[in-house]
Amino acid sequence: MSDLLVVGSVALDSVKTPFGAVQEILGGSATYFSYAASFFSPVQLVAVVGEDFPQAHLDLLKRRDVDLTGLQVAKGRTFRWAGEYGYDLNEAKTLDTQLNVFADFRPDLPESYRQPSFLFLANIDPDLQWEILHQVERPRLVAMDTMNFWINGKRQALERILSEADALIINDGEARQLTQEPNLVKAAEAVLAFGPQLVVIKRGEYGAVLFAHGNFFFAPAFPLAAVLDPTGAGDSFAGGFMGALARDGGMDEAGLRRAVVYGSVMASFAVEDFSLRRFTRLRPEEIEERFRAFQEMVTFQ
Repeated sequence: MSDLLVVGSVALDSVKTPFGAVQEILGGSATYFSYAASFFSPVQLVAVVGEDFPQAHLDLLKRRDVDLTGLQVAKGRTFRWAGEYGYDLNEAKTLDTQLNVFADFRPDLPESYRQPSFLFLANIDPDLQWEILHQVERPRLVAMDTMNFWINGKRQALERILSEADALIINDGEARQLTQEPNLVKAAEAVLAFGPQLVVIKRGEYGAVLFAHGNFFFAPAFPLAAVLDPTGAGDSFAGGFMGALARDGGMDEAGLRRAVVYGSVMASFAVEDFSLRRFTRLRPEEIEERFRAFQEMVTFQ
């Protein structure tokens, strides 16, 4: 297996959906990513939390053998996010964001983290993504995420890091915003022109599309009877995608397609409960069962 490093946020989330509400539960991009990826590959996590961060959450990640050497505990309060979803679960309405210790997050990577085979730069300041990338020896694959806040506010810095990334994993709205292209095929082509070799566009309940090597591949979302909370689904997708690549090692077209399906599988589990609750009950054989179900669902003669 290959080392997989993620840099992102670990947070306390308050979420309300039509199916329930929770207060200050475990969240954050690096959290969802690392937990999902840990079913496939060892994961090293870089993030920051405050002195108020519950030990039980750290223990939860440690039980998945997520390496927390790079998790800083800073003086102050942990990053908090509050959001609400209507029956259209594809988009959250942000009610409150408190960056707290995350506002001054400037990681200095441990020496043991500086030679990852796979690096995922989660949704953080593109200047910070750039700093992280230049603290490591060049990985086999550098993938990244971003969001509308950085697209609007730090366009130049974002284009700089995109020029050195191998892959961008982004949702459809952000892909259109980044490229000013309403058509997703043209948007993907425009992203590739920035420098990445491949782009995955996440489309929520409509699945995900991979553009790479001049081809594209579509994976639908898994049909679920109950979706309770879509928070973290995109980061769980990225964790499954990168974890599968790190486990299997192959980055040819077949390997990338398998990774997209594993990403979709992990996202489908993430949305079945709030926070990481579904993941904590997840068995590896369930992942493979759902992977095979995906294969059967899209196979036709």
